[in-house]
Amino acid sequence: MKIIMKNINRSLYLLLILTATSLCISCGSKTNESEEATNKEEENVVEFTQAQYKTAGIELGKAEDRQISGTVRASGVLDVPPQQLVSISIPLGGFLKSTELLQGFRVKKGQIIATLESMDFVQMQQEYLEAKNQFALAKAEYERQQELGKENVNAQKTLQQSQSNYSVLQVKMKGLLSKLKMLDVNLTSLEDGNITNTISVYSPINGYVTEVNVNIGKFVNPSDVLFEIVNTEHLHAELTIFEKDIPKIKFGQKVRFTLANEKNERISTVYLIGRKISTDRTIRIHCHIDTTDTQLLPGMYLKAMVETGGVQVTALPDEAVIDYQGKKYIFVTTEEPKHKDVYHFAIVEVEAGLSELGYTEITPPKDFDLSKSNVVIKGAYALLSKMKNTEEEE
Repeated sequence: MKIIMKNINRSLYLLLILTATSLCISCGSKTNESEEATNKEEENVVEFTQAQYKTAGIELGKAEDRQISGTVRASGVLDVPPQQLVSISIPLGGFLKSTELLQGFRVKKGQIIATLESMDFVQMQQEYLEAKNQFALAKAEYERQQELGKENVNAQKTLQQSQSNYSVLQVKMKGLLSKLKMLDVNLTSLEDGNITNTISVYSPINGYVTEVNVNIGKFVNPSDVLFEIVNTEHLHAELTIFEKDIPKIKFGQKVRFTLANEKNERISTVYLIGRKISTDRTIRIHCHIDTTDTQLLPGMYLKAMVETGGVQVTALPDEAVIDYQGKKYIFVTTEEPKHKDVYHFAIVEVEAGLSELGYTEITPPKDFDLSKSNVVIKGAYALLSKMKNTEEEE
């Protein structure tokens, strides 16, 4: 009996030991799983101090709904209408006496931009005044001969000769007057007998000087271009469209374009569509820029997307979407920091779609509400670098 009780006690003791061991193993397993989950969660979070935040140039933003699909790619240049690009010449040769113009100067319509000296100009004024006086005498003589003709006092030939002189001098005076008007002569001062040897050149439009082809003392001919002035307030985008895309282009479509080496996107509208296909099987379309920008210059190269219709997608700037180990990620802000000088960012895997004009279509995880998150749109690679360095240290 004692032996049996002894064996029972021993069995109970072993059972208690096994139970305790099992509980310890179970608790340890749960603890390890909890620690692994915590560690994994911490691996996806990056901390930045305020100094690191500023140094990395972190910028936050929201995902946008953008129309990416249903577009036609195009390239082109900025241009101005012919009436907004003026080449300045003079109808009379002369020596340049003065000018203050340099490339980039802004001028106003009617402003004196140069003065020239010309002996031919002096002679033209002299001839005009002489022709005007001769015309006055010829007119008086013609009227006198008309009165005498009514009384049959003079011969018909004399009347005809006076009429001819009158007409010839009238034409000569009007011709010289037209030439002087082309030179913007002050006729009131001239008819008072004030002859000048200088010609003033005026700007015909508001704009900026793009070319200066003369210098003080240089002789210029009527065929020479002294200056070129452009009014940049009426710039337009001149795009080249391939033949296969022509049926997609319609009046009023919006065009998003960016300049070379620039990410700032601008908007224009299709205004004119070319009616002739060039030898390289393309046409030109003329687009009005929606917002005036005086910093734009004719001849600037651009890349554009003509919006021909499509669906709205969720998109972020290209810089916000990073490529890491063959997958696409973004960084978003997490909970409010415990300290004012510490910022927390979590990395989130996303699916990337089409990329156009600096924006990429993204699809976040189904259980992630991107609309409520602040996304890192600049400085994402700095956060990725910090995260990778932390992993290597651990």
